[in-house]
Amino acid sequence: MKKNIHPDYRPVVFRDPSADFAFLTRSTVTSDKRIEWEDGNTYPLVDVDVSSASHPFYTGKTRVLDTAGRVERFKQRYGRP
Repeated sequence: MKKNIHPDYRPVVFRDPSADFAFLTRSTVTSDKRIEWEDGNTYPLVDVDVSSASHPFYTGKTRVLDTAGRVERFKQRYGRP
């Protein structure tokens, strides 16, 4: 491999605030936030919207979307008068 062209591959903590779930893995992603992990070391922190702890496929919980309301609003805006 060529030197100095690849991003730094290091330990990073990914956190899902909605599920209060975090995990330590390795990544090239960068972040200004930092967190002290269980082992006493400080790692970069990346907040994610969805993880295995909050995704409906893994949790078995379904979300109800208001599709009827969306369709009605669309028809009001763009429908024929």
